[in-house]
Amino acid sequence: MSDKARAELAPTGVLRAGINLSNFLLVTGRSDKGEPVGVAPDMAKEIAGSLGVPVNYVPFKTPGELADQAGKNVWDVGLIGAEPQRAATIAFSAAYVEIEATYMVPAGSALKSIADVDKPGVRIAVSARSAYGLWLENNIRNATLVPVSGLDGAFNKFINDKCDALAGLRPGLLKDVEKVAGLKILDGQFTAVQQAVGTAKANGEGARYLAAFVEQAKRSGLVAKLIERHNVKGLSVAPLA
Repeated sequence: MSDKARAELAPTGVLRAGINLSNFLLVTGRSDKGEPVGVAPDMAKEIAGSLGVPVNYVPFKTPGELADQAGKNVWDVGLIGAEPQRAATIAFSAAYVEIEATYMVPAGSALKSIADVDKPGVRIAVSARSAYGLWLENNIRNATLVPVSGLDGAFNKFINDKCDALAGLRPGLLKDVEKVAGLKILDGQFTAVQQAVGTAKANGEGARYLAAFVEQAKRSGLVAKLIERHNVKGLSVAPLA
């Protein structure tokens, strides 16, 4: 590690880690001090340890709010899904974990497969500015996206407005499917959300250090150990870059 990488990633002598609180797979609780607990906070702590500095968590309610602060001296590293829109301002590592994203449909739906959803007239409720929502913005060609703030908001929109499908992470949809009789989760996935570690575009040395750290964390079994530590179902270690 170069002194320049450390200076870019911890300019205040502390690693300020932006954490997305809305991802229940990566943030599974709070400590007695109110700090976020889970795979993402632990990953940030491991990065800080490798730099030889303490970590300070900077929590955000949504990934979009976290991304908005890139390069504004609010956080030094951000742990969110790597999507092209965000990559305009954030230099991302390869993914350290992946999360399967799919659709849920109402009882009696004519939509039987992932391929059936992107058709004219189909309305898809989705949590606005989520990583999988951004993927859908880039890839849906015929269906209509109905973005709503927050996971609960998207579910309520899906039910109350009788949307044709709800996009979401499979582990979350497995909880939602129990809420209303007849709901069904489609087999397969439309994407796997790539959860990565990013830093401001200007931090070239820092970005290279993070990329190398993430690859070693996957190769050494560290990421698998963090998933096991927090007993998270629905997360898988991303392939080596």
